[in-house]
Amino acid sequence: MVNEYINLVQMANLNTCIIDVDAFALQNIFEFNYTPEDEHVALIDIGASKTSLNILKGNSSAFMRDVSLGCAQINEKIVSLIDCSLEEAEHIKLHEQPDIISPEDLKKIVSSVVTDWCTEIKRALDFFYSTYPENQINSFVLSGGGANIKEFRHILAAETSADVEVINPFNNLSADSNRFDASYLEKIAPQAAICMGLAIRKIGDK
Repeated sequence: MVNEYINLVQMANLNTCIIDVDAFALQNIFEFNYTPEDEHVALIDIGASKTSLNILKGNSSAFMRDVSLGCAQINEKIVSLIDCSLEEAEHIKLHEQPDIISPEDLKKIVSSVVTDWCTEIKRALDFFYSTYPENQINSFVLSGGGANIKEFRHILAAETSADVEVINPFNNLSADSNRFDASYLEKIAPQAAICMGLAIRKIGDK
């Protein structure tokens, strides 16, 4: 798999310098922008087809788990309901084509999917607690496209009785206002977390 990524980069006439694991890249950008305390924090990245859980204590990873669930589920359910393309479903999900599907139907789809996410996350947490029964997760930090779904954040907070927030990978970075629109950076922040975690790596670092 690593070789396939390297070959792809080389085909684009780029030079591969650093390859990282997505969960560790997310951990890197979290540590860069926040002050890790001596308590358990769960980093959850909800991508298109995979959700990654990385539980930290301070600067150390205590538990990791990947589940094959993600935002693509919402698109697939939209497609099955109104028989559209996946590209159209993406626009509908982002409320860019509100006339194609009713708000009620879209809400039902989103509720169904995020409930599945929370169920799988709770299963992973149950395994963590069975292994470390004396530990308690104090907060959840979300990234990826799913982090922007309010209902997911509310359900996760209610079912875990913990604080839930969305990561800001640009927290300790300054951006040229002439080149980058602040509102755009705020909008794409959760989805930029992993690539920013890779971008701050240096050759020869640890």
